[in-house]
Amino acid sequence: MDIKSLVIAPQWIGDAVMTEPLMRRLAARGERLTVGALPWVAPVYRAMPQVAEVIDFPFAHGGLQWAARRAMAKTLRGRFDTAYVCPNSLKSALVPWWAGIATRVGYVGESRWGLLNQRLPNPPEGERPPMVAFYSALSGESGLDTDRPQLQLAAGAAEHALAAQGLPAQGFYVLAPGAEYGPAKRWPAAHFAALARQLALPVLLLGSGKDAAVCAEIASAVNANQPGHCVDLAGKTSLDQAIALIASAKAMVSNDSGLMHVAAAFGVPQVAVFGSSSPLHTPPLSDRATVLWLKNDPSYQPPLDCAPCFARVCPLGHTRCLNDIAPARVLSIL
Repeated sequence: MDIKSLVIAPQWIGDAVMTEPLMRRLAARGERLTVGALPWVAPVYRAMPQVAEVIDFPFAHGGLQWAARRAMAKTLRGRFDTAYVCPNSLKSALVPWWAGIATRVGYVGESRWGLLNQRLPNPPEGERPPMVAFYSALSGESGLDTDRPQLQLAAGAAEHALAAQGLPAQGFYVLAPGAEYGPAKRWPAAHFAALARQLALPVLLLGSGKDAAVCAEIASAVNANQPGHCVDLAGKTSLDQAIALIASAKAMVSNDSGLMHVAAAFGVPQVAVFGSSSPLHTPPLSDRATVLWLKNDPSYQPPLDCAPCFARVCPLGHTRCLNDIAPARVLSIL
């Protein structure tokens, strides 16, 4: 009989994508997978054929939300043999514990000793492996270094998304100028606009409602001289639709963000611009991805001794790591 497993998903899009190799490993050994995910990452798991069911968790950012988690656990009681808890937080381990799931797997962290009964040691922040391998290790298997996320659209998803925009597959570029963490991860809006002006095909701007201001700035700058060339879809698509559009694009340019990992998992040609963060930890795992990071560019002088700082805002006030990546350099790769 198949083992019935519940996976508690991370709360960020990029991290959700990076759990796909874990799903593939668990499914390959006969586990039937149900993923419990927050609504803004649940669509990622609907692009993983090995996931049998996705449950939207009705939880918000922040707070333990005891009552809501207890209520959810009650609906899951008796359904699962094993739970894999991807996040390191205390609250993420509550539902499997309250649901009475016999085997509960996760990393040591946030006083979860009683909530998890199969605990992996949590490496120190500076010694943590790349995140894909970090999540895949929850399987208990070895040989994780070559794991690469792969996503797959449901039948008809691409056609429906393309029809809504009146565009053919590979007939447009996608730019994703957002990065929720902060401006030290965002290539300047003026650079995105300069790049968009030089692209021969239409340009779609994708992002959440939080990216609306920067996307509007880019679209306005481009469309002033090239009306309709740049279509601002920030906050105007569902994540399912955004995923389908990325999968159908000729190429994509983005910051280090969740949508960057989506493009990589579909093998879309892409340029990923890194600033305050490090591609050594969360790279786009695709042979068709090019990473631009001035930290490891020996021709860039003076060297960026300050990178990666992992700050939300440049602590030195210059953000050279992003400002000095010219649009022409990105264009030469596409």
